[in-house]
Amino acid sequence: MSSFHLPFFTGTSTRSTFSFSIKSSSFPSSFSSSLVPFQRFDRFRSTSRTTTRSFSCVFYSLKAKAMAELVQDKESGAAATGSGGGVRPEVEHSRTFLEARSEQELLSGIRKEVEAGRLPPNVAAGMEELYQNYRNAVFQSGDPAAVGIVLSNMAVAFDRMLLDLRTVIFQDPFVFETYHRALREPFDYYMFGQNYFRPLINFRNSYVGNLSLFYEIEEKLKQGHNVVLISNHQTEADPHIIALLLEKTNPHVAENMIYVAGDRVIADPLCKPFSMGRNLLCVHSKKHMFDVPELAEMKRRVNTRSLKEMALLLRGGSKIVWIAPSGGRDRPDPFTEEWYPAPFDSSSVDNMRRLIEHSGAAGHIYPLALLCYDIMPPPPQVEKEIGEKRIITFHGAGLSIAQKISLPEIAASCEKSEEAKDVYTQALYKSVTEQYDVLKSAVHGKQGLEASTAGVFLSQPWN
Repeated sequence: MSSFHLPFFTGTSTRSTFSFSIKSSSFPSSFSSSLVPFQRFDRFRSTSRTTTRSFSCVFYSLKAKAMAELVQDKESGAAATGSGGGVRPEVEHSRTFLEARSEQELLSGIRKEVEAGRLPPNVAAGMEELYQNYRNAVFQSGDPAAVGIVLSNMAVAFDRMLLDLRTVIFQDPFVFETYHRALREPFDYYMFGQNYFRPLINFRNSYVGNLSLFYEIEEKLKQGHNVVLISNHQTEADPHIIALLLEKTNPHVAENMIYVAGDRVIADPLCKPFSMGRNLLCVHSKKHMFDVPELAEMKRRVNTRSLKEMALLLRGGSKIVWIAPSGGRDRPDPFTEEWYPAPFDSSSVDNMRRLIEHSGAAGHIYPLALLCYDIMPPPPQVEKEIGEKRIITFHGAGLSIAQKISLPEIAASCEKSEEAKDVYTQALYKSVTEQYDVLKSAVHGKQGLEASTAGVFLSQPWN
């Protein structure tokens, strides 16, 4: 059975180790005015939505072998209800970060946790730089509530990271099942991610294409139909950006979308808390199947179970699944330096089509285009290094969907099945690239809503 290519996070590598060379305190004196009492925002146990803008951030990763090992080989298999059924019992742990009332207290809390032996020094260094980058970008937005936004979001983020590290130290780590359902209680990890990533999107320069089709999809889901979104993949924050662009108009789609996800998302301690708030089908990339040879067989078994889990999910109907069949993120052209959606793998597309056909429920495949690479541009090297910096910037984003495409309509004239598979894949890819061009004109070309075409009608539903 074919295994899926890696979708929204890159795979693992063994070429470098996790390390930092950061001063424990490298904040300019001009920032002293921000050392004001911290007024906490209770935004993680409710569905309240507050729109704020801007951001800049750094993500790091642990060793490749550790990441792969965190994908536990559950021989008994995981039920389609997902890990914990959307509930994760809270574990008693230090409240150092939640009790901080200023930037100074928050940063000294990191050092306090290191001294207490509850936080590894290298992870602590990453957290400090994460804070600095996040703070700098939020302040660039000019939001008068920037101080409170930064302290609130970073305090909760650090608390969740510390909690997860504590469970690892005590040999009871949170393990993502093959199908993981977003954890919404007692702590709402979904809203945690929404509130944390919202400030990195410049909504004034962001657009959604063909919004009416998302309403159409919601109706199909209510009728028990399945929907698969075949998309390009740009950044590690793709799931959050998609959800943020749809949360006001299509909250059901935003909250119930299932993302086919790679191993980095479920292992990196600075990413893991954000992943816990998304619905995930966990897979291993073919590209990185043999990064750690002794784990290759385990990875194959995980991928086989993922296909079985997806078949079970689709059989129940009313599911919406996002997958990037390119096998990795989009990259700039080495000669023109222009970004463009990476080509789709026809086998991955055909796997999804067959699962839809054999589910017993009505199913539809839509091409989806996403433009957000400026928010988290990948490094210049082709393969992502372990321990590399991930700079994130405040920028506009775009999301567009086109009419559903079915195989019989596209490949009716094809005599061979392989030819039909390729033609169908190219039709989906062509639609994604056409939508992507419109989004690029709107966001990067500064054409805004005037970039709309006969096939892509742009809107800003949050205005």
